[in-house]
Amino acid sequence: MSSGLVVLCLLLLLTGAQGFGILPGDSLNHLEITERAILDTAVQVCHALAQAEGTDFSFPSQPYTAKAVAVACGTPKSSKSFRQAIFFITLMNVRVDIRHALNASFHFDEEMFVQGRNIITEGLLAIKASIKQDNFEAARQKLGEICHPTQDFYSHSNWVELGKKVPNANLIRSDTSIGNIADESRATCRNCDGDNCTNNILEDIIEGQILTSGYFGIVPVVSTKPKGKCSHGGAVDQTSTIEPKGGINKDSFDASHGHLHTTAANMAIAATSELLQNIREDAGDRLFLQMIGISKRSSKALCFVIDTTQSMSDDIEAVKTVTASIINSEVGTEDEPAVYILVPFNDPDVGLLVKTTDSTVFQTVINGLSASGGGDEQEPSLSGLQLALMSAPPNSEIFLFTDAPAKDKQLKSTVTALIERTQSVVNFMITNSATLNRRRRRDDRQQNSRISASDAQVYRDLARTSGGLAIEVSKSELPEAIRIITESSSSSLVTLLQAARNPGKADSFTFMVDETVTDPTVHITGRSVTFTVISPTGESQQSSDTTGSVITSTKSVGNFITLRLKKQAGRWEVRMVSADPYTLKVTGQSPVDFLFDFVEASQGPMGGFDVLDTRPRAGVNSSLLVSLTGSDTATLTEVALVELSGSAEIRGVVETQGSGNFLVHINMIPSVEFVVRVKGQNVSGTSTASEVFQRQFPTGFRSSNLTMTADSNSILTPGTPYTVPFSVMTNGMGGNFTIRATNSRSFNSTSPTSLILEAGKDANGTVTLTAPRTTPSGTDLTLTVEAEAAGGGDTNYIMLRISIINPFTDFTEPSCELIQLQSNCSENCSMSMWDLSVRVSDGADGTGVDRVSLKKGNGTFDTSLDAGNENITLVSYRASCCDDDMQLEVVDRVGNTGSCFYTSREGSQSAQSSSTSIRQSLFLCLNKMVLGFLLTQLVLQGNS
Repeated sequence: MSSGLVVLCLLLLLTGAQGFGILPGDSLNHLEITERAILDTAVQVCHALAQAEGTDFSFPSQPYTAKAVAVACGTPKSSKSFRQAIFFITLMNVRVDIRHALNASFHFDEEMFVQGRNIITEGLLAIKASIKQDNFEAARQKLGEICHPTQDFYSHSNWVELGKKVPNANLIRSDTSIGNIADESRATCRNCDGDNCTNNILEDIIEGQILTSGYFGIVPVVSTKPKGKCSHGGAVDQTSTIEPKGGINKDSFDASHGHLHTTAANMAIAATSELLQNIREDAGDRLFLQMIGISKRSSKALCFVIDTTQSMSDDIEAVKTVTASIINSEVGTEDEPAVYILVPFNDPDVGLLVKTTDSTVFQTVINGLSASGGGDEQEPSLSGLQLALMSAPPNSEIFLFTDAPAKDKQLKSTVTALIERTQSVVNFMITNSATLNRRRRRDDRQQNSRISASDAQVYRDLARTSGGLAIEVSKSELPEAIRIITESSSSSLVTLLQAARNPGKADSFTFMVDETVTDPTVHITGRSVTFTVISPTGESQQSSDTTGSVITSTKSVGNFITLRLKKQAGRWEVRMVSADPYTLKVTGQSPVDFLFDFVEASQGPMGGFDVLDTRPRAGVNSSLLVSLTGSDTATLTEVALVELSGSAEIRGVVETQGSGNFLVHINMIPSVEFVVRVKGQNVSGTSTASEVFQRQFPTGFRSSNLTMTADSNSILTPGTPYTVPFSVMTNGMGGNFTIRATNSRSFNSTSPTSLILEAGKDANGTVTLTAPRTTPSGTDLTLTVEAEAAGGGDTNYIMLRISIINPFTDFTEPSCELIQLQSNCSENCSMSMWDLSVRVSDGADGTGVDRVSLKKGNGTFDTSLDAGNENITLVSYRASCCDDDMQLEVVDRVGNTGSCFYTSREGSQSAQSSSTSIRQSLFLCLNKMVLGFLLTQLVLQGNS
């Protein structure tokens, strides 16, 4: 977006001209409307589930809050992920007023009813398809986008003035009439009588139940309002000064039809609830709740990125052992991961990625890993991490296991960008490092280190940025290190403090433990580190003390030390002494935490804001939108940007926005890596007194002198070139800047490799990519475009999430072709076998085979891809002659189902197929596959 358009959009937002207000006030705004609808719908869904399951349900007190609703739904630990989902959806709603400020279709202005309805119905298709593919983040983004026009319809059209008492149900249906829309030549309004615009809509429009909406124009845009048409109204709308003067919007109490604001806002809440109910009916209650962040499982992923070269055999065995322990301890609890992800990497291959919600399947896949190959000393570890970050949901926890340097160090900036945007924690489990071998020259299975100090620093830097740990141990120590680091992993884990010193030096660090925090734990990585821990009462314990009352337990392995502290509220201090680099991280378990995003904010009491998809600009002012989670009584008192490797900090000015949200204005963004720390006050459940809490966001952030913008249609059609125009501007030195464009699906793409920049001037480029025609609807795509100055002195990126909708209609069921049937059956059937080979395909114009399962038969069943055609699946079957019949069920990627029947009896081989409805088949796609065949399909999924 150009700087001129940004100014224009901010001017629009300054007056709330293009929709319900954005920031809090007496009038209802888009954030409040959206949040109320989500909370109301969540309560209805959870109540219905409780009734269906025969369990009790207690309605939370009104007004509903995310925490109270999560508790009522029986998932108290999901209050943070629920709040996070609401936060994201509302921000995507607000973004429409900046990204599409002058597009009348997104606001139902200028009688663009058909176009506005198309935005909603196409968005609904994308949301439903994304949910079916478990791409909940993409579904939330699109949900926020279509909530905006859904809500604006009631403020900008005359639906309320027509006396309607319920929402227009046809806004979410593409097969019906939206209503009787005024002809282009038909007059709809008269001049307002002075300041009174309550009756400026013509009587024949009201009596005839004719739909109309206001026109909108802004200087220097020339008005195109036809003669006799209504205007939107407001100070910015220049069409309202042209006869018929005035306006009809109901965006606020001060608007032209402000007397109807409450009616319009309540109608918008009801319409948003209907939209959500429509999604729920298609997705089902459990998946719908998961999409909005409510689940009996954690919202995070457990992701392993594993080096499978020959030297890693011991490490892989350790991973197998510990994975079973982690899974068994979390299955059935609220800490159980929402999804399990495995990215094995060898040399030169990375993947295939395996992603599943089934813990048993994941353990089977892990147990099937083996070490082989490798070749040279370096491995593509960052390529594996990049794939994991692109595939895992935000805020995931990733473990990378390797004993080798990164062959692909050039990906460090790309991986750093992905860490910043996904805010995932990456822990590096490093064996065979030079740092370790300086301490321990002899090891169970190694004599020489493969990872030098400089090689290991790449991993340490990425761990520090993510808020994770770079743990360097021997291969025999790896199981213990994994156990220690995973002991404190929980969906309610919060960071109280995080710092790094490189080079090392003596320093003192303080942090607050409040009453809500349990299991306070200190994590230290480094070599030759000594420390002193001082409790709020002044008691102290040094690293050399084997006993004491401050530290309840100490565990040390490799370069990693973990201290569990006595539970005591108040101000703690840790004094560190080391000449070598070290990191310090303090965590605990607590429901109280925070979320935030960098935003572009306009000035003034009615200003708007847009979430940044890039790094903030260095050295200038900026804003953060912060949301507290886990408490309905907490408030924010301080927000600071703190240098991650130093002590300098910049504090912001906090403005309350309501509903646990706070807008924070920062005078200057640091030019070095920093973290976000907040302090606040909370009234605990055991006391009416207010207590201070402190939290720190684990991810480290960087600023940039580069400004990047990009925008494109958020829905991609397979088989059609998809273009993303972008621009780059530098506020520093000009020159030749490297451009890199990557996408999470490895689709074919083209883009410039460099751009020449002049200070203060935009340079433009375009990324063009194409998804294969058989790409399933609901597949999501993350596109990252990076710009890097010569020598890597400055980098920035922009990241877009794109939904894929495949309009290709496949009504033909897949078919089976018999290759060979051999039968040697005798009267004694138990002594003989029969064999079968079948080729399964979906035809030349089909979407491809999704899965093949055995519906009848007890023989040995196996599937594989045809080496010459990936759209053909080969099936082999062997069974006892006592089991003389078998039946296959074959489902294609849009849900058409074929059934193929074979028998060993001579001359009776036959095949038949039948198709089910698309809706039924898509539902069937959600069912669990037979365990023995899922591994093959998971590999196929990783390829897609």
